[in-house]
Amino acid sequence: MSSGFDPYSASYRETVQRSISFSGRDVDFFSELKARHLVATAARTVGKPSRLDVLDVGCGVGITDGHLRGAFRSLSGVDVSEGMLREARRMNPENRYDSYDGASLPHPANSFDVAFAISVLHHVPMGERDAFCTEMARIVRPGGIVAIFEHNPLNPLSRLAVARCEFDVGVELVPPREAARRMKVARLAVGSPDYIVFFPWRGAIARRAETWLRRVPLGAQYCAIGRKR
Repeated sequence: MSSGFDPYSASYRETVQRSISFSGRDVDFFSELKARHLVATAARTVGKPSRLDVLDVGCGVGITDGHLRGAFRSLSGVDVSEGMLREARRMNPENRYDSYDGASLPHPANSFDVAFAISVLHHVPMGERDAFCTEMARIVRPGGIVAIFEHNPLNPLSRLAVARCEFDVGVELVPPREAARRMKVARLAVGSPDYIVFFPWRGAIARRAETWLRRVPLGAQYCAIGRKR
């Protein structure tokens, strides 16, 4: 992966906000939705979140991590951009953040219960995507999960947001089938993806609706899950 994100370390939030301004919601709204989904998924598939150690692969400036504060026993992050890591440490001083060369994660095998990557895989060169997923699987304990959140290519608003984002120029989006295939290469047991972000609303009704619709392939994002045997 490229470390070309350094120039955006101080303006990441504003850059993303410009790309999604048509939604009427801010970056934190969407980050909170994904954080909530991650916690619920970990609780459903692995165990009580407060007992789990979690790694954010490609953490960026740590916006999502801020919405995960206190949810897990420990939360760590890695990124290829030193500028992004500086911001993440400033925003979330309680977490550990390490530099990542884009090839080998700086952690021993079986170190975490959950490893997740949010809108990262589409920035990984096509020929390196299998290795990326395999490396995430390596650092997860048996029974743990790898969670990959990506833009849903079938959702026109997701495509619009990507087209409007400066650092997404030229990226190739990852269909759910591709994410599943690459996690299978990593020897993970893969189920059906969850589709999320259907409505730009907060509240209990919206949350219930999102749960009911999670198998409908129209959400703005999806979460592919692979369990380590």
